[in-house]
Amino acid sequence: MRALFVTTSATQLAPDHPTGLWLEEFALPYLAATEAGITVTVASPQGGPVPLDPKTEPNDKQRDTWARPLEALRHSVTLASLRDETFDAIFIPGGHGPMVDLAHDATLHALVARHDAAGKVIAAVCHGPAALVHARRADGQPFFQGRRATGFTNAEEFLARLKDVVPFLLEDEMKAGGADFHSALLPLLSHVEQDGNLITGQNPNSSEAVAKALVATLSQR
Repeated sequence: MRALFVTTSATQLAPDHPTGLWLEEFALPYLAATEAGITVTVASPQGGPVPLDPKTEPNDKQRDTWARPLEALRHSVTLASLRDETFDAIFIPGGHGPMVDLAHDATLHALVARHDAAGKVIAAVCHGPAALVHARRADGQPFFQGRRATGFTNAEEFLARLKDVVPFLLEDEMKAGGADFHSALLPLLSHVEQDGNLITGQNPNSSEAVAKALVATLSQR
């Protein structure tokens, strides 16, 4: 089994608002996947070292526990180099970075459309679904049209004090694209939705549950 983990290359959400990958959302699924024998390729628009959101810089314990995913993040390949590759799953972790670059990445959208049409697993967590809001299926329909899904909510963006900073509100944008959007009863609780080959998690606290769903789905194939 092969999985493609697609991360942001963005470092700025807005002036005075640095951004990047939210580490937990990558590290936990990376460890779960590799420990299950899944080969993970890490890619980003620019390739090379993946920027971390300053708020998610690891402490000493995390640097030890997450040593392997942290090392993998030092050597991402470019998305363009993988345009003709095929994987069993595409997974997109968040941080606000995907709202800046992946939301408009035509190479990623083409990869997603091709893999989705083949029934491959498409998964994303927190702001990861931002990478899919402008994606289209092979038949031209919006990617989220009629699909049950979740992502970082308007309420959570308000609590993060970034509601007026982000380029768009993810919940609103997913709904505008036809998503059947669902979330936990309270902000920041773990919540995962699975609709066929699509797996989405609501927030950073959903990282472990998304990882388990991704591994379980791939193990059944």
